[in-house]
Amino acid sequence: MKQYLHLLALMCVAMCCTACGGGKSSGRAYEILVVIDQGVWERPAGRALYDVLDSDVPGLPQSERSFRMMYTAPSHFDSTLKMVRNIILVDINAERFTQPKFSSAKDVYVNPQAILTIQAPDPASLQQFLTESRQTIIDFFTKAEMNRQIALLENAHSDAISMQVQAMFGCDVWVSSELTSSKKGEDFLWYGTNTATGDRNFVIYSFPYRDKNTFTKEYFVQKRDSVMKANIPGARPGMYMATDSLMSDVRAITVQGEYCLEARGLWRVKGDFMGGPYVSHMRLDKEHQRIIVAEIFIYSPDKLKRNLVRQMEASLYTLRLPGSF
Repeated sequence: MKQYLHLLALMCVAMCCTACGGGKSSGRAYEILVVIDQGVWERPAGRALYDVLDSDVPGLPQSERSFRMMYTAPSHFDSTLKMVRNIILVDINAERFTQPKFSSAKDVYVNPQAILTIQAPDPASLQQFLTESRQTIIDFFTKAEMNRQIALLENAHSDAISMQVQAMFGCDVWVSSELTSSKKGEDFLWYGTNTATGDRNFVIYSFPYRDKNTFTKEYFVQKRDSVMKANIPGARPGMYMATDSLMSDVRAITVQGEYCLEARGLWRVKGDFMGGPYVSHMRLDKEHQRIIVAEIFIYSPDKLKRNLVRQMEASLYTLRLPGSF
């Protein structure tokens, strides 16, 4: 029932936007409309898609699902619902398709908008395809939302932070202008909102590149702990930020065409009860043979953290190393 009430509310918002003549998409960040036959939605193939979208966001201290879902049948997919920012279209047709596949489009009806079409000859092959393509679907819409946040940062980032990062590291990065508190250390820079809750933080630091073993989880955790212990002390002597290695995962990704080790997980303060999620990007500055680490971390014990983390994470993708401007 909640799903349908929310869909009704979204339709009202979309109709208001239409009446105003705007070409902007409706809906909230990480909200997806699934357009699928009811009979498929309520059976295993539809449940497989539901499970993909309902999966937990990695690296958070509590369970938070990746996306908020809405559902409608194809016959109800009218001009109003076509204004939703994220849409999945499921098309099952044995005469047109011999195997499952994806196709994607952006800004088809409104701007910004991401549409993923999933085609399959039958429900059974669709179910298997969805299970195997779980990460592809999650990444598609996560990146779409990330790019929207980056577009906002382009016109609303802090020039002061960009200038400081340029002066210390020869890099450029876009970070929200709401981060006004700062601290400098040796090859280390921190900016944060310094609030009691919903606290957002950005750090960047560098160290010499040694060999390929630098890009491992063990080396990253060791280096991060030493840097944070020296630069992010706790409220009392003996307290400092540390990485929860058991709750941290790393993977190789590509950022601006270059290799990047992404780490995400949980941090905590030794000797205190403070903690929260972090995301780090470790990249090689080839020009100076050094490692540049850009990281965001959140402290928000009384609020959900998914959107805070993802909003801040967008800044990491804007980092440009020397020689790449």
